Amino acid sequence: MPTQSRPPVVAALTLGCKLNQAETQQAARELQRHGCVTVDRPSRADAYLINTCTITHVADRKARRLIRLAQRLAPDAPVIVTGCYAERDGASLEHNLNVQIVDNAHKSAAASAVLEALASAGLAEFVPAPTDTGGRTRAFLKIQEGCDDVCAFCIVPYVRGRERAVSIPQIVAQARERVETGVREIVLTGTQPGAYGRDRGDGTSAARLIEALLAETDVPRIRYSSIQPQDITPELLACWDDARVCRHFHIALQSGSEPVLQRMRRRYSADQFEQAAGLIRAAVPGASITTDIIAGFPGETDADHAATVALMERVRFADVHVFPYSSRPNTSAALLPDDVPPPIKRERAAELRERGQAHTREWRSAQIGQTESVLFESNKRGLTDTYLPVRAAATARRANQIIPVRIDALDESSLDLIGESA
Repeated sequence: MPTQSRPPVVAALTLGCKLNQAETQQAARELQRHGCVTVDRPSRADAYLINTCTITHVADRKARRLIRLAQRLAPDAPVIVTGCYAERDGASLEHNLNVQIVDNAHKSAAASAVLEALASAGLAEFVPAPTDTGGRTRAFLKIQEGCDDVCAFCIVPYVRGRERAVSIPQIVAQARERVETGVREIVLTGTQPGAYGRDRGDGTSAARLIEALLAETDVPRIRYSSIQPQDITPELLACWDDARVCRHFHIALQSGSEPVLQRMRRRYSADQFEQAAGLIRAAVPGASITTDIIAGFPGETDADHAATVALMERVRFADVHVFPYSSRPNTSAALLPDDVPPPIKRERAAELRERGQAHTREWRSAQIGQTESVLFESNKRGLTDTYLPVRAAATARRANQIIPVRIDALDESSLDLIGESA
């Protein structure tokens, strides 16, 4: 078979969580090593790899729309679909949308499935381009997968399985490899990152992992992507004594009501959540705390909703993601009567978002006049270590650099901070 004049282009597209982003990045690197060019936005391509989410019915709908968009952009290109929606309802997707499914148990072979599909399409032999393993300022590393908590509303244990931690030496090796390609920030992610090592029984823990990365790599920034309140300990927080660990904590609240948290089968109380937030703010000055909240869980009363609003007012999060409750098959909450009418869910979600946006505006306004360390992902835009978006006031060569920036203003329309190099 004659070689073609250009390498095939693969669109590696991600929906959902940071864990999905980590897995898609890894698949893209494997495709690049085989000479493919990868893009991470919908565009015309020779093949598509779509990593899906199924956390809500909206996530399912987004996945179907993205699949159809890919098929419109390149009707003859193979579409390989993986991720949690593919795991939950892959047979339907295969039958109705004519895609190839790679389930979560074989997700590490997704790149191989793409290469095989390209070969079947006559694109197996080509003149390889130089492998582009760099070009990113931040890299997502999967440190574990699966969850043993089995919260009532969550389908993740069903589609991801029980907890399996990646060993510390493997993660350190991956971090070193990313640093060699120019990555400036490593984001540690998983289904349940705060419980890292719980399944191993050998003393492995999140604290030990972060300590190893600090001691054995030169990565300028380490971001710990998500954690549960019960996993906030003085031993873990001691890692933040090193300025290379980003001062951002994403802790899912879900509800500020004790009865609702109990029905959700969360492993903490509202009081314990507040205590964890207090521990963070005492140990890590200037830290930002962000959260997720579900509006309208089955049985949620006006008083339950008011308790969530009151806790938000006390903690004052730097950012809040609000989700109206969405019943998921194969969860215990799906057996409960979904007795909060959709208009009430929407009304409560709107109020939570409004309060959250007010607190976000308050948090970001407080940064005006401060000098913050910003990792620029382009010459104009970057993120502080507290995960605040910053827009540079003037154009200069900043991409993939960590630069101290004096914050001068807040853009009320976007809530971006605006500043200039200090």
